[in-house]
Amino acid sequence: MSPAAPVGRIIETEACVAEGAAWLAARDPVLARALEICGPLPLRRHADGFGALMQAIIGQQVSTASAKALSARMQAAGLTGPEAIAAAPDEALRAAGMSRQKTRYLRALAEARLDYAALRRAPDAEVVAVLTALPGIGNWTAEIYAMFALGRADVFAPGDLALQEAARILYRLDGRPTPRALAGMARAWSPWRGVAARLLWAYYREIKGREGVA
Repeated sequence: MSPAAPVGRIIETEACVAEGAAWLAARDPVLARALEICGPLPLRRHADGFGALMQAIIGQQVSTASAKALSARMQAAGLTGPEAIAAAPDEALRAAGMSRQKTRYLRALAEARLDYAALRRAPDAEVVAVLTALPGIGNWTAEIYAMFALGRADVFAPGDLALQEAARILYRLDGRPTPRALAGMARAWSPWRGVAARLLWAYYREIKGREGVA
């Protein structure tokens, strides 16, 4: 870890999000139009730590409703912390609804004993590198964790399909941008790429009638 390295702006309140949204709107008329449609953007902050990553793994490849149901089953079984998951037999996790793959991912996360306090001080790229070294945690999960659990203002998730689709419609692109192309577009939104993501998700919700991110 690099505790002395700068981590950039941290989004802590709705005022932080509003500041970033105003900055983006002043520099990009397309985003300004989207902000007029969507209104104030949500904070989308939650606690960091093991529980946040556990929820991300549970929610992989299932609907939001299914993820909530699975989380409730895990909680009812007392499988909510790293010690409990590390000590539980595979059968207990399977009985709570975890697939063989998610059982392996959760056990690896529990046994990794990550230093979550150190992650709060680590640069964005280091946070992503540490998390993606674990089985079952890809760039998207790591970026979402950095944005919503750590409040990193300049983290973006270019591989997110809802962000790609929102950008396609909003900017009238011929097709959905690739992750690389969307990351290139997002460079113009730095140092508030995390707020730009919130705006694109909000726009996606407006035009599609459903959430793009849990």
